[in-house]
Amino acid sequence: MKLNKSIIVVTGGASGIGKALVRQFSSEGATVIIADINVESAVELGKEVGGLGVFCDVRIEQSIIDLVKVVTEKFYKIDIFCSNAGVLFEELGDATSTRNADWQSSWEVNVMAHVYAARACLPSMISRKKGYFLQIISAAGLLSQIGNSAYSTSKHAAIGFAESLSIGHSDDGIRVSVVCPQYVSTPMLGYTDCQVEGELGEIMSPDEVAKVVISAVLKEEFLILPHPEVEKYFLKKATDYQKWLGGMKKLRRKVLDRSGDLDIKSIIKSL
Repeated sequence: MKLNKSIIVVTGGASGIGKALVRQFSSEGATVIIADINVESAVELGKEVGGLGVFCDVRIEQSIIDLVKVVTEKFYKIDIFCSNAGVLFEELGDATSTRNADWQSSWEVNVMAHVYAARACLPSMISRKKGYFLQIISAAGLLSQIGNSAYSTSKHAAIGFAESLSIGHSDDGIRVSVVCPQYVSTPMLGYTDCQVEGELGEIMSPDEVAKVVISAVLKEEFLILPHPEVEKYFLKKATDYQKWLGGMKKLRRKVLDRSGDLDIKSIIKSL
């Protein structure tokens, strides 16, 4: 995959991992379209990188259809559609305590937005025999996230769809990558762009993740793991599911004993 002179769309591109990817893609010579509900930040970033900032609410299929139409009318093609937007809602108690509205939002943003993007882009990509879907998912899609069943469930579903997309359209010239990082210093976890990386311990910065992603996309790898240890954990899960579940239960108890809650930052400190 060549990035120079490519046309790349990044949803949720105005902050976090998306913002870092926008800058990395641009540095590789790509023209980047930043799609975000925060259109002012998207436009500002577009000016910075010589790209284009536009509004998009990925929960709404028509909004993604409109995005694809705007981009293809201006640039005639989309080489890479990067579905980066995501949401996370804390559980209020037990595994069923997340509100129905938050379950619905998790499904719409973390799963259906990928489906809508593929549905809108596939016809033209198939006709060109060329296209790439880069989906920023999470290690929670492989390993589960303690204290957040809606997040874990939706991220597992997203990986399932990505697998189907890759299997079903490889012969059409379509490539797919899923990015499954662990904890990254993004606004989703309460971190700001200006926070000192040294304060974050083992947590990766968005820029570090973006560099790993770029390298893997150039090689067209399906599974991209910015945190190498995720592969080890995933193999443990696959080879001894019962032992893996036991380890996750032990970790949950450890977090609760230390902090009394299952907040993301409490979990990070317990790793």
